[in-house]
Amino acid sequence: MARAAVKARERKRERLVAKFADKRAKLKAEGDYIGLDKLPRNASPVRLHNRCKLTGRPKGYMRKFGISRVTFREMASAGKIPGVTKASW
Repeated sequence: MARAAVKARERKRERLVAKFADKRAKLKAEGDYIGLDKLPRNASPVRLHNRCKLTGRPKGYMRKFGISRVTFREMASAGKIPGVTKASW
């Protein structure tokens, strides 16, 4: 499980990206790269990294569910994800 500080940093980046999204789009459309340069670095969506919402694991992220493969498997086996069943044939 990721440290709390790492998860908090990622949430902070998500808030910054959302806060500056409109301003960023406007500056990009105008071609004002000096203005873009003055925005905070963490306001760039490129700096975001997908992490599991529950554990903070950075690898094995499943975009459709927003959690890592390990957490997904545990929850699916416990029947906590509706519509997901273990395959058998």
